[in-house]
Amino acid sequence: MAIITISRQLAALGDETATELAKLLGYRFVDKLKLEERIKSFGIVGTKLEKYDERKPSFFASLSQDRDDYLHFLKTAMLAEASEGSCVFIGRGAAAVFKNIPGVLSVFLVAPTEIRYERVKSYFHCDEKRARQIIEQSDHDRFGFHRYFFDIDWREGSNYHLTLNMGNLHPALAAKIIKDLRDHIISQETEAQNEARLKEMILGQQAIHHILYERELAIHFLEAAVSGGELTLFGVASSQVLIENALNAAREVPGISVVRSDIQVVQEFNIVP
Repeated sequence: MAIITISRQLAALGDETATELAKLLGYRFVDKLKLEERIKSFGIVGTKLEKYDERKPSFFASLSQDRDDYLHFLKTAMLAEASEGSCVFIGRGAAAVFKNIPGVLSVFLVAPTEIRYERVKSYFHCDEKRARQIIEQSDHDRFGFHRYFFDIDWREGSNYHLTLNMGNLHPALAAKIIKDLRDHIISQETEAQNEARLKEMILGQQAIHHILYERELAIHFLEAAVSGGELTLFGVASSQVLIENALNAAREVPGISVVRSDIQVVQEFNIVP
């Protein structure tokens, strides 16, 4: 099982390249619509998706439970899609979600500013002033989204295995370049490691879901790390009793043998509903 993530500037031919790549490799193509369908099946309504989709939330939105819900179910949807077999993800922070996992190749697509202007003018039938506004807003939103939810600089090349300038590169040729790199760095061994790591990540998400949405325990910014059946929980809680309840809830999840806590106690911690 292999995963390729495509991050892109607006008008850098991201969708076109990802589509060509998925066809070339015979991988499933996981785009915004497929992830939205998966997230909506969890009960997350469209207004929440629109509020956070590839943009930084406002100050009050960033403190809301909606923010935690969105991030939890976005990760859950990505892991569910990945578990179904080799795939190509485009956008939505996939490079950050699957960072440092064996069998994952992350690609960033860029293009010169003037070429982006011309493409946006053609896409949206607008003048250059409006094209500039569209591009600046898109870049601002994507930067804020990645910084806020994943604490990374979306534009930083070191976050990716490969950066391609799509100014004069056809999507089919870009797909061939990505495939060639994939053939060199992803082996059957790394694919097997990837599958094992994904199972651990899914188990961690199941523990989070059980604690937050089935047991309804108020552990904020909850994250989980799983290794060899051992689970470590991270987050913020208002009392030690609440932490103990969360640990007991995690022990109820099949597949978890040992549970540890790195949850911090912050007295009178509240979050905007």
